[in-house]
Amino acid sequence: MLGATRMALTDELVSLSLRPELDPGPEPHRTPLTEMETEMFARRLLQESDGAPLWVFACGSLIWKPDFDAVEWQRGAARGWHRSFCLKMTRWRGSRAQPGLMMALDRGGRRNGILYRLADGDRLGQIRRLIRREVGTIEDAATVRWIRVETAHGFVRALVFWAGPKGERVSRKLPLETVAAVLARACGHMGSCAEYLYLTVKHLEERGIRDRNLWRLQELVAAELLSIHGFSGVTQSR
Repeated sequence: MLGATRMALTDELVSLSLRPELDPGPEPHRTPLTEMETEMFARRLLQESDGAPLWVFACGSLIWKPDFDAVEWQRGAARGWHRSFCLKMTRWRGSRAQPGLMMALDRGGRRNGILYRLADGDRLGQIRRLIRREVGTIEDAATVRWIRVETAHGFVRALVFWAGPKGERVSRKLPLETVAAVLARACGHMGSCAEYLYLTVKHLEERGIRDRNLWRLQELVAAELLSIHGFSGVTQSR
């Protein structure tokens, strides 16, 4: 962990943000990828990897739930990109009654994250799994790209998901206080936005990375949850 400062957002507070929610199903006006389109997309990315070591740059949930066969990890910095809770979502960790915000990479700045190197065996299958997890629709496929990531050993070319999103769901440059109010309240059938933030910050810290904005955001979300629910006997574990 970095320094002596402990997270304000805790397991106990995160538990207050969780509640049962039904899966509302696919979002309207978006076109799901078919199996054939998924296969074609996976084969294209495999071809673009050009036989070189296949690195995936993780900046959000892929850090703590990679869902692929990683044989190595290292810290890396993506120049020209920064984390941003800029994507409105009404499924997964949000609902149509209480939309959430999902984190993506947006243009500008420099952001540290985790690079995972995938095993060489069944590379196509692993890419296919990543697409099925991260890319649900044809519209979302445009957020998958190759970027240059700086490491302690030089630059590597890495695959990244949810970079440079566009469309009506994108809300850029929201004040952290506004984002915190959403994250503290939004929950879907896969969990809450507060839980997503908590796990991301926690696992970044464990790998020696402190994102200044995310650190401030977890403090704000913790304060929001206490305000919403009152102290209610909640003891924040240290």
